[in-house]
Amino acid sequence: MTEAKKSLKRTLIGKVVSDKRAKTVTVLIERRVKHALYGKIVGKSSKYHAHDEQGAYKLGDIIEITESRPISKTKNWVATRLVEKAIVI
Repeated sequence: MTEAKKSLKRTLIGKVVSDKRAKTVTVLIERRVKHALYGKIVGKSSKYHAHDEQGAYKLGDIIEITESRPISKTKNWVATRLVEKAIVI
């Protein structure tokens, strides 16, 4: 049987909001959820620190991050691929 294994690691897509730290980018993940009581669609967001070994991702880029082992106190995600490059004005 030569089936591709589905990865158990979570992946998220978000926007780089900070690239100031060495080998780390801060990624903002925005999602829309229905309010439990009122039923209104509300926007929720979370920030994750992701490991970026080469420093390839810059402010405004949309990237994919994948869950990994803890790399530091706050960092347990790794930046895996560039989805969309930031528009430079």
